[in-house]
Amino acid sequence: MKFTEQLAAAWKNNDSLLCVGLDPDPAKFPAHLKDKPDAIFRFCREIVDATADLACAFKPQIAYFAARRAEDQLEALIAHIHDKHPGAPVILDAKRGDIGSTAEQYAIEAFERYQADAVTVNPYMGRDSVEPWLAWKDKGVILLCRTSNPGGSDLQFLKARVGAGETPVFEQVARLVAEEWNTLGANPGQCALVVGATFPAELARVRAIVGDMPLLVPGIGAQGGDIEATVKAGRTGAGTGLMINSSRAILYAGKGEDFAAAARQVALETRDAINRFR
Repeated sequence: MKFTEQLAAAWKNNDSLLCVGLDPDPAKFPAHLKDKPDAIFRFCREIVDATADLACAFKPQIAYFAARRAEDQLEALIAHIHDKHPGAPVILDAKRGDIGSTAEQYAIEAFERYQADAVTVNPYMGRDSVEPWLAWKDKGVILLCRTSNPGGSDLQFLKARVGAGETPVFEQVARLVAEEWNTLGANPGQCALVVGATFPAELARVRAIVGDMPLLVPGIGAQGGDIEATVKAGRTGAGTGLMINSSRAILYAGKGEDFAAAARQVALETRDAINRFR
């Protein structure tokens, strides 16, 4: 099944635009997990099982696994999601961006080794660095556009000369992806963009440029993005189109053995808060 089809089914079946980010930091784990050799897998598995019916996607951040030599636990986690929660899209948050031959290897890593359904990609090196990702039929390719961090403005809001006029770099990325890159290769129609909840005006602008293309929206919860402004700026006419990510606020809602139940409660509250403005 195509990534976008999985996502559309999850939006409908779970009545949810919430993406649960999986950024496991062992220093914040409950005490009963800290000495376990597979603590990262166990922690994330419990979060996934507690929130799977409330989410439209899961987004493991590869750095939190690789930094602790836990890539095998990431493989096991994605396999668990596919086995126990079939249809739940898994977005590997890797933000890869390199020349074509290297991008081919990164794509094998994401889609063959880890079996991710989609991956985040940095478009800074241009079309030839993105094309290898688009060779993977039915996989989602989610390109950075207007990121949620303050420093994103250093480059993304600069004016680029396009034809006889000028446009902010993030808008040019949105146009390139929507009008050109999303039609390339063996994988047309499977692109999406990352646009931060911390910039609702830019989010609305991107939505106007790309139509109904899915948008991955980090920045609510710990980063302070406003849910109402985010949903109103980014939703499609059908009230979907968004994967609104929350990580730390859900993952570390509880500190004891009941951490998964606490995570579920925050996920439920977040999903319902999002739905109030759809």
